[in-house]
Amino acid sequence: MSQQPPDRSSPPARPARPDASMSLLTNVMDHSLDDGYAEAAARRAADGERLPKTLRAKLWLAGGLVLAALVVTLGAAQAQVTAPVVAKERQELIDRIETETAATEDLEDSVDALREDVGERQREALRNHGGDQGGLVGLLAGATEVEGPGVKLVVDDAEDSDSGGGGPRESSGFSDTGRVRDRDMQRVVNGLWESGAEAIAINGQRLTALSAIRAAGDAILVDNKPLVPPYTVLAVGDGQRLSRTFQDSVDGQYLHVLQENYGIRTRISTEAGVRLPAAPSLIVRTAEPTAGAAEKGSAGTGEGTS
Repeated sequence: MSQQPPDRSSPPARPARPDASMSLLTNVMDHSLDDGYAEAAARRAADGERLPKTLRAKLWLAGGLVLAALVVTLGAAQAQVTAPVVAKERQELIDRIETETAATEDLEDSVDALREDVGERQREALRNHGGDQGGLVGLLAGATEVEGPGVKLVVDDAEDSDSGGGGPRESSGFSDTGRVRDRDMQRVVNGLWESGAEAIAINGQRLTALSAIRAAGDAILVDNKPLVPPYTVLAVGDGQRLSRTFQDSVDGQYLHVLQENYGIRTRISTEAGVRLPAAPSLIVRTAEPTAGAAEKGSAGTGEGTS
């Protein structure tokens, strides 16, 4: 009797789920709560079970809460109590600052008054002890105001002074070629002196033989006082001759080169009358031989000739 060969074919496949192609969505629906959240929820449940259940434990917990609330309340009350004290101290400090500021201003006014008095006494000394040339000495020293014909020279930065341009001024350390520098004003003032100016002032600051024109950053200082452009230079002298001589001089040509090459603006005019103030800080120095020194010198001379 023949036997049927064993059937080695694979068992019939199970019918596929309709949502088999949406395994991710199915997984999300079957596990709506993340494992981490589930673990945290279980931990909170376990902690809840460890809450005190006995009356004594609950009393200790309530006492701790009451103590914490008491500490917070006392802190708030203390802050309210100390707030007026802090405000009072702050007001006292403000009052002290205002008082000291007023005292400083009074001292500055006193210093200005004393400086003016000293200047007036120095000018008086020049007039009284200067002899026939007292007026000339006071004029040359800048101790007195001066008024007369002269010239007015205005020097100002270029309109585009914020832009660099290269050239010898920049290679010499000038970061901005269109700005007037201290050495420019030095040459202008020296050129006016050499051209015959009798007295000079820059922006109302009288120049003397001891005046210095320096730079502090981008600012120009005259006797340690900062000036701002435009720089107005007033010079007393023979206006026509002073203007012509200065423009033909080397320093006048230097100023012309600055105007042509770097855009620095200049304007010179002859004035029928200009008024220059006295120098604010005048120092008068005189030297006279003492009687003892004179006698010693004459004695020495006698011994040498004997």
